[in-house]
Amino acid sequence: MTSTVPSKSFNSPHTLRAWRKLEDLAKPGSVEHLRVLLSDSVRSQSMNAKLHGLELDYSHQRVTSEVLTALAELAQECHLSQQIQALFGGERVNVTENRAALHMALRGQGVDSPPWGQSIQLQVNTELERVCAFVDQFESGQLRGYTDEPFTDVVNLGIGGSALGPLTCVEALEGVNPSARAKVHFVSNVDAWSLWQTLKVLNPRTTLFIVQSKTFTTQETSLLAQSAKRWLLDQGCSQESLAKHLVAVTARADLALAQGYLPDQTFHFWDWVGGRYSVWSAIGLPVALAIGQVNFKRLLAGARAMDEHFASTPTLQNIPIVMALLGIWNRNFLGAPSHHIATYAYRLKGLTPYIQQLDMESNGKGTHINGSPVQVQTAPIVWGGLGIDGQHAYFQLIHQGEHLLAVDFIGVRQDPTCPLPLAGEHMRCLHLSMIAQAHAMAVGRDESHTRQEMQSQGLNTEKIDELAPHRSFKGNTPSSSIWLEELDAFSLGMLMALYEHKTFVQATIWGINPFDQWGVELGKTMAQQLSMSPQK
Repeated sequence: MTSTVPSKSFNSPHTLRAWRKLEDLAKPGSVEHLRVLLSDSVRSQSMNAKLHGLELDYSHQRVTSEVLTALAELAQECHLSQQIQALFGGERVNVTENRAALHMALRGQGVDSPPWGQSIQLQVNTELERVCAFVDQFESGQLRGYTDEPFTDVVNLGIGGSALGPLTCVEALEGVNPSARAKVHFVSNVDAWSLWQTLKVLNPRTTLFIVQSKTFTTQETSLLAQSAKRWLLDQGCSQESLAKHLVAVTARADLALAQGYLPDQTFHFWDWVGGRYSVWSAIGLPVALAIGQVNFKRLLAGARAMDEHFASTPTLQNIPIVMALLGIWNRNFLGAPSHHIATYAYRLKGLTPYIQQLDMESNGKGTHINGSPVQVQTAPIVWGGLGIDGQHAYFQLIHQGEHLLAVDFIGVRQDPTCPLPLAGEHMRCLHLSMIAQAHAMAVGRDESHTRQEMQSQGLNTEKIDELAPHRSFKGNTPSSSIWLEELDAFSLGMLMALYEHKTFVQATIWGINPFDQWGVELGKTMAQQLSMSPQK
């Protein structure tokens, strides 16, 4: 692998010609209000991209063709295509840790000519087959606990990327494998109540624990595992049988084996896998147990389809690149410090925390890749949740507050899996709400229309004068709508890989490294130092 360490001649993006052009295009009055932009049906129809049932509609963004062209020029000046080639080519794009970022290899590939080499792909494929074989053993009842009863429940112990990605997938894909034997639970919080709330309803004789830690030294995960072992012992498990109930997933298999984990129940991933990019590896074992190995491979295939699209599609037809460039426009030129994720599918309730880690841990940086202080704003604050719930809470701030922010609406067009008789009507309500909110945020309602509305309701002039300012909405909030045809494993894989690649593109534009997390490491180090300090 070759190095992509930047030269000392690195230039901050704000010095580039396209950046200055975008600054001019962002001046007040240069781009018309969204209520005007959306009246152009030709424009609206052109701002749409599709891939295998995933659709991006960005007609509600405050952009024109001129803005999009300038954004594409910015990507070119930042050498985006070369950086994508470096990423897929296995070069050391993680410059501060001097290693590659090969999460794409984890999606499963043929071994003939992968860009990162046959050796890496063989290792990945071998570990994937080990995961699938373990799933088969679990489902067939071959895996048994200390009383020789088959396992029924799986508790995943892990934090950060060892929890957020797998949890998102398990929640989103509930029901895709009705015959699944495993009931999967997640504990990531070191607060004892978090673990107890899970354990108190489980049978220790049929409970399996997956301990997920890249270094196998993570303080929170180690303590959770220690408590889980103590619970098993207190419930009658012998010390000799303890290992039957424990699975390790780590980049340090040697440490797991030294602690008594069984070789057949110790799974490996590699130092070039960042935690927030790791769900595709053996870290996804709880996902595979919950949805079955066939669906797990479909999840990987969806991500692989997005990889192929990202690596080969021209800039303004490339869905991750378009989303990233729109984010650059909103963050750096319109001045929106906040990015809201609104999911209109209950099963996607875990997606926002997953994207929060992916985006803010990757791009929450204050240093360019050459070590100089950043000269531009980097990652926005990512927040949000289920859109329907948000409509009755913080959407008020979006509609009438003084905070400029951008929104991603995410919806699912059909869901044949819910057994409720009126499930179709529930979905219709979701769709109408999502479409209405996107439109209301965009167009708002000026005071003249507010007055007409109140006049039609029979209010007198005095009351209209009093209430009109309170019932008017400035609108012009930029948003994109992402639609999945169906929430299955393949589409979820595409969606998650989409946000991964969007994050990489923005990092490239900003000239930062999205693959390290020194701020997270600082907190870990201080916690360890405090734990070793004499207690007063």
